[in-house]
Amino acid sequence: RSTAVFGTLVSLALGGAFALLVALTDIRARGALVFCFMLPLMIPSQITALAWIQLLGPSSALLKAMALSPAPGTPHPMYGREGIIALLGIEHAPLVFLALRAGLRALPREMIEAARAAGAGRTKILRSIVVPLMAPALAAGALLSFVSSLGNFGTPALLGIPVNYTTLPTLIYQRLSGFGPRVLSDMAVLSLLIGALALAGVLLQNWAISRRDYRVIGGGSTALAWRLGRARPAIETVCWLAIVAIVVVPALALVASSLVVATGIPLNATTATLANYAKGLFVQANTSRAFANSFLLAASAALAVVAIAVPLAYFIAWRRGRLIRALALVVELPYALPGIVLAIACILVFLRPLPLLNVSLYGTLWIIFVAYVARFLSLGLRPVLSGFAQLDRTLEEAATSAGAGFGFRLRTIVLPLMAPVAVAGGLLVFLTALNELTVSALLWSSGRETLGVVVFSLQEGGDSPLAAAIAVISIVAIVVLMALASLLARRLPEGVLPWAR
Repeated sequence: RSTAVFGTLVSLALGGAFALLVALTDIRARGALVFCFMLPLMIPSQITALAWIQLLGPSSALLKAMALSPAPGTPHPMYGREGIIALLGIEHAPLVFLALRAGLRALPREMIEAARAAGAGRTKILRSIVVPLMAPALAAGALLSFVSSLGNFGTPALLGIPVNYTTLPTLIYQRLSGFGPRVLSDMAVLSLLIGALALAGVLLQNWAISRRDYRVIGGGSTALAWRLGRARPAIETVCWLAIVAIVVVPALALVASSLVVATGIPLNATTATLANYAKGLFVQANTSRAFANSFLLAASAALAVVAIAVPLAYFIAWRRGRLIRALALVVELPYALPGIVLAIACILVFLRPLPLLNVSLYGTLWIIFVAYVARFLSLGLRPVLSGFAQLDRTLEEAATSAGAGFGFRLRTIVLPLMAPVAVAGGLLVFLTALNELTVSALLWSSGRETLGVVVFSLQEGGDSPLAAAIAVISIVAIVVLMALASLLARRLPEGVLPWAR
């Protein structure tokens, strides 16, 4: 719990600073800055942890190539509580950034202009207007960061297990790995504890917000674009240096590690090799199988989520009722709760064969597929809901008046109009599911490995160069898909792609 709390504080500081600069100032190249700042959120936690493991420590191929590596036997600075807190803060800072940027965009310009006319300076405006009005957005960002940190498995597993530092998700994983289903009841209790802690965070947020009235008069405005003046080059330099430090340098360390044949070998012209990439893609059976399994699961989950999200969003947006509101809450729940809780629930539900069908999903890819759909349905639903909120119902109402049935209207009117946002939602699901680890770490079985599981297992087994090669391939795929999705940004409602302006 302490790692989640302190990781949230790091996220608040980092994400809050970037949100204020992007939303309130005339900083340049903000699109590229936001794209890069979002990468730690889109890159899986186990890959981020692996990159920092390869960056620091005596065996770093990158540091050895520059003759900067620590002496052999020096403790790795990232292992343990402090390293986990730092990475959780970096990984979830984009969540705080997104929540706060959305709130700042809705900040009425009239209040700012009135304060300026009264002679208030920037510091006074920030302290007396912006920060108080942004309390709900800050609370929402803090909650998202806390819940995500609480359920994070990849970072605490890679940085905590080697030094016997345990969090609840890693404790559940270690117990189930060591004792199997016979300790499932005890692990269910621990999962409920994680869920209770996440719920406590939600209740605390609601209590804090309910104590004050944050309503304002006036519509939202675009970014204020406060002039940074002569300080702008220095501030931009600091921002880009931060991006280089938290994104570029760890990625370079990962690339350097993937180009050597064994851990501890310095990278140079004679030791560089692409053998790890060839081995991961074409030679080693479990890695090539993991690529196939992950792409199949991610694509299938994305298609299933889109197929469910479009008609479901139709009823939520245009056919509101108590049952629909309750269903919308049920859809949000698996994504709001830590993934480890969902994994335990899936094991409990599917451990025995399904009634009537007498078919068991446990130990198959199907159980991972069901878990992915349940967990990421909310992620694919939100862009479609945004699309429905901005869609004129005239055509659909005209078709209803002409006697067209629901299926015909959905197929010929709603789906074509919702295609861009549905594709964007499906792409978000695909990106998130491609390297997912928290859920699949408990649900995979022999022959059903996923990329996240393989990267984690290879690093645990000591084959860091091969793990790094697979991680580099995954990062390249993520960046390429994010760039392709950005091409759709102009046709999408604002906020559908979190890294788009």
